[in-house]
Amino acid sequence: MSAETIGSRGFTYWRLRFQAWRGNRPFWGGLFTMIGGLPIAYLPYADMRLGNMTIAMSTTAGAGSLIIGVLLVTLGLTMWFQAVVRVFAGIAAIVLALVSIPVANIGGFVVGFLCALIGGGLSVSWAPGAPVEETAKDAAYEPVAQAAPVAEAAPAAETPMIKPLALPEQRAGEEADPNVHATENTIDANGGRNSAG
Repeated sequence: MSAETIGSRGFTYWRLRFQAWRGNRPFWGGLFTMIGGLPIAYLPYADMRLGNMTIAMSTTAGAGSLIIGVLLVTLGLTMWFQAVVRVFAGIAAIVLALVSIPVANIGGFVVGFLCALIGGGLSVSWAPGAPVEETAKDAAYEPVAQAAPVAEAAPAAETPMIKPLALPEQRAGEEADPNVHATENTIDANGGRNSAG
């Protein structure tokens, strides 16, 4: 078996793949939203047994709470697999969490409500990260390209120098700042924009 085959990939390979996948989407927002949908959908249909006594927590809106729970789980999966619509999915999760308070046993006994609310907020606030800059350590392992010999440039023809103008902020006797690019050919250069007044 060569090193390229799938069978030789260990735990570290799959952990790194999962971390890369998780970093490209609102993972925690989707997870909290799905966790919030489970008690909202389950609790109205659950019953608790204490000895010979059965306590049913069903309400008149059992179907409504089932729909809200299933939608929250669906929105959580949408946050994971369609990160483009994360803002819509997050806002919809927040609205469904708020609707679950009167419909589904105070939002799945507040646990489902809080999880769905936090998951929706995390999804709305998530933004993709900037690409990682290449560090000097990574550049040390790359092969260095051989530079072609540079021919000496011919001496440039004498051109008249443009004398920099003194700026109003410049004090008498100070040299002009080489980073300021105001010349005789410009009226007022301020960051590449001309002032109107």
